[in-house]
Amino acid sequence: MTGFTVTGLHHVQLAMPVGAEPQARAFYVGQLGLQEVDKPADLAGRGGCWFTGGTLALHLGVEDPFVPARKAHPALIVDDLLAAHAALGGSAITALPGLRRFYITDPFGNRIEILQPD
Repeated sequence: MTGFTVTGLHHVQLAMPVGAEPQARAFYVGQLGLQEVDKPADLAGRGGCWFTGGTLALHLGVEDPFVPARKAHPALIVDDLLAAHAALGGSAITALPGLRRFYITDPFGNRIEILQPD
């Protein structure tokens, strides 16, 4: 026994290249509809962007050299999978017990799963 209990997920972080904040904003705000939130002042100088939407907190941190996450990924829940697929494209829609999903990549090659529970 550990003496503690994990009670939730605070945020997910993905990496992005140096200086790519405009592309991150265009994708995560412009295409996914998330809202950008200010990073704390003591972290802002490191670059990157923070986004929220619903209960999601997604942080993009600068990594140099940059390597995209091609297997590890966040899975974002949407309220209309077909509309999301029409807007975003991506892989074919597949099903798992209790949900339907597809994959996209952000402008940097990071894998993102888009899903809707049945």
